[in-house]
Amino acid sequence: MSEHVLLNHHDHLDVKILSHHSPELEEKTNFTMVFPIEFRDIQSQYPIFFQKNTETGAFYPIALFGLEPGENLFLSDRGWDASYIPLMIQKQPFFIGLKHDESAEDGRSMVVTMDPSSPRISTVDGESLFNADGSATEFLNEKMSVLEHVHQGHEHSDEFVQALSEHSLLEQFVLELTMEDGSTNQMLGFYTVKEESVQALSGDVLADFSAKGFLMPLFMVLASHANVRALIQKKTGV
Repeated sequence: MSEHVLLNHHDHLDVKILSHHSPELEEKTNFTMVFPIEFRDIQSQYPIFFQKNTETGAFYPIALFGLEPGENLFLSDRGWDASYIPLMIQKQPFFIGLKHDESAEDGRSMVVTMDPSSPRISTVDGESLFNADGSATEFLNEKMSVLEHVHQGHEHSDEFVQALSEHSLLEQFVLELTMEDGSTNQMLGFYTVKEESVQALSGDVLADFSAKGFLMPLFMVLASHANVRALIQKKTGV
């Protein structure tokens, strides 16, 4: 993995970004991290589950794109076949970095960084990042807005997942899939919301979830599970 570089108009005036979606642009993954702030859009297209960080033990929500590692059933040579693309895909190849800033409250400020090894980067084709005078283009401003949503999404997501864990609402499961040809497939390492435990929550807890903006995302997770069947249909073509 290459080290990210600080984005600036001096070094990257001529850099362009390929903005289309294709298997060649590092999007052949069967899931990505998502955030509660986008669950309303996510649940209309993708199943939402959770995974656990093996190093920290923390849970994080994901949108499922495929039924096998490296399989993205929404991606083809024609582009991304969905009305909404998750923020973590939209932001590529940019990231949020931190730099020392004595004027900031915590001594750090956010900056935009870029993965110089990304296949999205070009000097020939694509969207420009800077105008001739060094100002940000509309395209770059849009990407910076996405990064801001990602930053906000991380903070809210951590609180959301912590609340689910505190009330024991997450459980590990094996996603057993029966394909149209009768073959079976098992997906391991995923967690889901225990619907019966949600139904058993007290009124006070539900009111607290609602006040903190957790209730709607919780129900969006449950509603999204209907999309598993749609994924199977995408895979089998039936």
